Amino acid sequence: MIKQILELHSFRGWFFTFGLLFAAIFLLPVLNIFISEESFFHIPDYMFPLLGKYLCYAIVALAVDLIWGYTGILSLGHGVFFSIGGYAMGMYLMRSIGTEGVYKSELPDFMVFLDWKELPWYWYGFDYFSFTLLVIFLLPGLFAFTFGYFAFRSRIKGVYFAIITQAMTYALMLLFFRNNTGFGGNNGLTDFKRILGYSLQDPSTKMGLFVITVLVLFLSYVLSRYIVKSKLGRVLTAIRDVENRVMFSGYNTLNYKLFIWTVSAFLCGLAGALYVPQVGIINPSEMQPANSIEMAIWVAVGGRGTLVGAILGAGLVNVAKSWFTVAAPDYWLYFLGFLFIVVTLFLPKGFIGIFDRFIPKNSNRDATND
Repeated sequence: MIKQILELHSFRGWFFTFGLLFAAIFLLPVLNIFISEESFFHIPDYMFPLLGKYLCYAIVALAVDLIWGYTGILSLGHGVFFSIGGYAMGMYLMRSIGTEGVYKSELPDFMVFLDWKELPWYWYGFDYFSFTLLVIFLLPGLFAFTFGYFAFRSRIKGVYFAIITQAMTYALMLLFFRNNTGFGGNNGLTDFKRILGYSLQDPSTKMGLFVITVLVLFLSYVLSRYIVKSKLGRVLTAIRDVENRVMFSGYNTLNYKLFIWTVSAFLCGLAGALYVPQVGIINPSEMQPANSIEMAIWVAVGGRGTLVGAILGAGLVNVAKSWFTVAAPDYWLYFLGFLFIVVTLFLPKGFIGIFDRFIPKNSNRDATND
């Protein structure tokens, strides 16, 4: 197994990957702890949640790339799986508040405000982190498996599949917006205090969550790389190109599509769970169809069908979004649309395709062709 993993990259590829991993896990914390705040090289505390948010988006981009870039199934509903993981973590964090809320009640503040008398049954178990992890690992995948089974068995694909995933996202968003569902309504879940007994406002906790996110992104990348480089990945690519021919060759494409669809949802749920304690809120707006469309744009901008490109696209678009929302908030959507048009017309391989111009055809294109 270890040998197979090492063969996923050349020596140069692994050297570059572990270099980035080392920089994120060791170098950035060192620059925060040991470098003076007056220094240009100092990393302030607020940067770790921000970078952690970007890394969560990178995990989502990997998930979308697996299902769209490698399998050819455009999903506009991955915001749902992201939110399921986020709400599961948010429910645990709300239960961790205890009686330290505004109303000093065992119930979450929004339930007291809405005159709820007891905790809903589906909140039971979220006092325990182990139960929360179980829900995060299983619920997004189980929901995706159920939805995907009926959709793929009915041979729904192409733009029709994109439409029904968008409809699913919109329906669940409206459901979570309702106050009587027990998920905080329009305001969602927020005002978190601690996780596993550690204060979320403590700089060391923020740094720890960032490091965990880096490791999860690395493991997600290795898993994705393993899938796309295996026989399974070759079948998925064949399904993307000519699904009918794959079926005539004797493969049951339903099983392959259902597997990668479930794995993709699992990664999204994991990203959502890591996102919530670092950002400090989860609400139904995360399920907006526009958010799921934006996830697809990340992949298209970075380079569809390349794992590194998906990560790069998520980083570029969200860094630009952070800058625009401060400097010129009214022009962000115009810029996003312009960027997507430019990439579609002039960079069909995304920004990662630019590297093709500088890498000889006969060289090991390990860094980009993945």
